[in-house]
Amino acid sequence: MRNNIIILSRAVQIFVMALIVTLPAASYLFAEGRQLAQRSVSGGSDRPGIQIAALIDGKEAEASVPDDTSAVWPSEGIPAITIPSADVTLSFIQPGRIAKVHVREGDVVKAGQILVQQDDSAEQAQLALIRKQSEDMTQIESREADLAQKKLYLERIQWAASRGSSTEMEVEDAKLAVTMAEYALQTAHFEHEQNQRKYAEAKIRVDNMRLKSPIDGRVEELEVEVGESINGLANTIRIVRTDPLWIDVHVPLETGQTLRSDENAHIIFPGNDQNPETGKIISVSTVADAASSTLRARIQLQNASKRPAGEQVNVLFTEPQRSVNQERER
Repeated sequence: MRNNIIILSRAVQIFVMALIVTLPAASYLFAEGRQLAQRSVSGGSDRPGIQIAALIDGKEAEASVPDDTSAVWPSEGIPAITIPSADVTLSFIQPGRIAKVHVREGDVVKAGQILVQQDDSAEQAQLALIRKQSEDMTQIESREADLAQKKLYLERIQWAASRGSSTEMEVEDAKLAVTMAEYALQTAHFEHEQNQRKYAEAKIRVDNMRLKSPIDGRVEELEVEVGESINGLANTIRIVRTDPLWIDVHVPLETGQTLRSDENAHIIFPGNDQNPETGKIISVSTVADAASSTLRARIQLQNASKRPAGEQVNVLFTEPQRSVNQERER
C-alpha cells in the first residue's frame, strides 16, 4: 500500500512539472492566435476572398483574406553570400619607390589602365642603351665586308694557282680565311639578335614597374602613396568587379545532382522577399564535400543596381509557390 502511494505521488509530481514547462508556451501561442484574429477582423477588405472564422472573447468573427493571384515566394532558401566575379590584388615583382599613383579608392578603371608606377629613371637609361645596341648594324656590315674581301682574294689566288704563280698552300689558306669570315658574320648576326632579345627583356622589366588593371572594375583598396618605398610582392592595389556578382551555394548532394548550367536560380535579398532576382547557374562542382554531403553551385547575377558584394541572400532553385486561390482554380 505504501509503495502504491509513493508511485502515485511521483506521478503527480511529474505531471505538475510538465504542466509548468508547457504552460508558458501554450499561453504565448494562445495570445499570438488571438492577436492575429483581431488584426484579421479589424483589417477586413471589400475584396472577395476566403472567409476565416475566429473566436474572440467567446464571439465568432469573420475575416476576409484577399484573393491574391500573384506568386508567393517563401522566405526560406539556401543561405549564401554574394562575392565579386573578379577580385585581383596586384603587386610589383621587385622593390622600388612609388613615383605616381593614377587612381584613388572607389575609382572605376578599365582593363589595361595604368594604376601605380614605380620610379624607373635608371631602368629607362639602361633601356635606351640596350635599344641602341639592338639597332647597331656595324658589326654585321663589317663582317660582310671582310667576307667579301676574303672571297675576292680567294678568286685571285685560285686564278694565279691555275697559271702556276701560286702554291697549293696559299689556296688552302685563302679558303680557310673565307670560312672563318663566314663564321664571324654568323656570330655578328647572333650577337645582334641577342641584343634585340635583351632590349625586349629590358622593355618588359620597365613595363613591370607599372601596375595595369587586368580587368574592368573598381579600386577597392590602395595600399601605397607617392614617395613610399615598397618591397617586391607586397600588396599594392586591389581591383574588384561586382557586375556581374557571383554566388557560391552549397546545396545538398541530391539537389546538386539535378542542377545544370544555364538553369535559372532565384536570389532573395534581405527585405525583398516578394521580388527575387533571377540569376544563371554557370557551374556545378564535380567533387562533393564529404563532411557536409553538399555540392557547390556557382550562380552569376547581373548587377545593374550596383549592389555591394558580401550581402547575405537566400537562393531558391524552384519556381515560386502559387497562392491559395490559384490552387483552388486548378
